[in-house]
Amino acid sequence: MYDTAIVGAGPAGLTAAIYAGRARLKTLLIESFTTPGQAITTARIENYPGFPEGLNGFELIDRFKKQAVSFGAEFQTGNVKGIDCHCEPRNFGAKQFQTKGSLRRFWRLAMTEGSVDALSVIIASGASPKKLGIPGEDEFRGKGVSFCAVCDAAFFKGKNVAVVGGGDTAVEEALFLTKFAAKVTLIHRRERLRATKILQERASENKKLEFIWNSVAKKITGSNKVEALEIENIKSGKGERFQCDGVFVFVGYIPNTDFLKGALKLDKNGYIDADCDMKTQKAGVFTCGDARKKLLRQVITAAGDGATAAHSARLYVEELKGAAYK
Repeated sequence: MYDTAIVGAGPAGLTAAIYAGRARLKTLLIESFTTPGQAITTARIENYPGFPEGLNGFELIDRFKKQAVSFGAEFQTGNVKGIDCHCEPRNFGAKQFQTKGSLRRFWRLAMTEGSVDALSVIIASGASPKKLGIPGEDEFRGKGVSFCAVCDAAFFKGKNVAVVGGGDTAVEEALFLTKFAAKVTLIHRRERLRATKILQERASENKKLEFIWNSVAKKITGSNKVEALEIENIKSGKGERFQCDGVFVFVGYIPNTDFLKGALKLDKNGYIDADCDMKTQKAGVFTCGDARKKLLRQVITAAGDGATAAHSARLYVEELKGAAYK
């Protein structure tokens, strides 16, 4: 029986593990083997305080993980299929938790193999790139269609690629692609970028980066690999066949919360509803990071969420064990 089980090993989950470990909670962090975190695939993080020169996402996550391990957090690889509340006559260590004849409840996480029991759960499952939902996107995934420039940019050395999107991620990835590709064309549905000003400035100054405004992707075509992207101008309705060797898609994210349907309250987009203390509507279940309904999704806000979630979980577990400071 763990004091807390953390689902997700991104900045939010790892920070929660650090804080839970320092609080001497018996902590398990469950890391997915099928869904890599967004931070770990980021080429350069330059807005995380303390690293003015910037560093790549893998290095930052590796540092987080080593710190969590140093405070006693345990790690397990696997996918969580669901969570459920249980009330059983279990002896959790020295005591059997009971209050006025009612057994204390705990949470059981159903895994791809077996299950995990914990007095509290912290959901830090993050989010995954959203698809365009157009013909050819799935067919040519891995054959020219990509959702990660850091992973695949080297395959497009000296070639022409298209980037679909206009936010921070799209511009950052487009800039990274210019280190490899002969030409990068960013296709955006509006007349200006949504990305932060400093990224817009870098994009406009990069001679290998071009723009197609007020346009949306309609179809990806090719024979054995990507050969062209069919686009449409949303103002004129005019279609165009844009020749390219690759299409990189960065049009937002979808929270990794399918396993929580029916167990927790989710908003219309699938994000978890929680208060400022990271508490969900279910006692003993907390959340943090990109899976949570929030305004800004960055490494630093994920880390702050993780610290708060772990603190709330500690207070909950101490109250459950009758060890709360009063």
